[in-house]
Amino acid sequence: MLLEPLVSVIIPVYNDLERLQTCLEALEKQTYPRNRYEVIAVDNGSDKSIEPLVHHFSQAIATSESKPGSYAARNKGLSLAKGEIIAFTDADCIPAQNWIERGVDTLLRETNCGLVGGKVEIFFRDASQPTAVELYERLVAFPQQRYVEVERFSVTANLFTSKTVLEKVGHFSDTLKSSGDSDWGKRVFTAGYRLVYADDVRVAHPARHSFNELRKQKVRLVGGWRDRDKRSTSSKIAASAVSIVRDLLPPVGFVSRVSSDKKLKGFVQKSSVVFVHVRVKYSRAAERLRLQLGGESQR
Repeated sequence: MLLEPLVSVIIPVYNDLERLQTCLEALEKQTYPRNRYEVIAVDNGSDKSIEPLVHHFSQAIATSESKPGSYAARNKGLSLAKGEIIAFTDADCIPAQNWIERGVDTLLRETNCGLVGGKVEIFFRDASQPTAVELYERLVAFPQQRYVEVERFSVTANLFTSKTVLEKVGHFSDTLKSSGDSDWGKRVFTAGYRLVYADDVRVAHPARHSFNELRKQKVRLVGGWRDRDKRSTSSKIAASAVSIVRDLLPPVGFVSRVSSDKKLKGFVQKSSVVFVHVRVKYSRAAERLRLQLGGESQR
């Protein structure tokens, strides 16, 4: 009987000990054979060491990366990984019990598969009283199937690939603070591999609870897009100007989408979600303008 391939699960961590513990607990309970996977938690400059926590989990080891950025941390994990298959998730994610098993099965079953992007399920802090931001996140966060099948990448919250693919296309760009998953996924696609979405390869991810949390994420994404963009300076300025104008336009399409969403209850929830979206658009526009005026991308 052939042994299942060895899997290395890589998790970047930055000041998130409590949720890392929940993630590691979920990874201890996997249906995949315990002697056929390892977990590498990479501390990326947290205020408190992750080693005492990670030490309690038999499948996990802790290491660190001093260069700021989750992609630099993931690359550090890759430098230590022993697995033939590499799986990525985040410290704030909770993998399903069969996550590794289903991810490996899909990656090996699909012909010429460069990566598998699994479903990222959003959950609320208090399901009986979700905030407007949480409702907005449920509507828009992690459209993984579209990312994989249309935009040609997978978020690293739920991604499986192989060491062979990484050897061919290279590791993540550690100069990017955000959008490194998009940059890497497009390289996989360009190299001729298939990108596969798998609805049954699942992790749960908490919705952002407050607008401040959401704004920080959107600001980081804008910086990642700018840093990833390899166009000339004049082209970047023109593209940014178009994006700023687009973000300042009324969100007619989004209003229509919210109006038809059956999970949103009544006018109050729907209008609050639209208001969050408008604030997001204005925050993006302001960040794009700040970067055009010489500001640095934020972590």
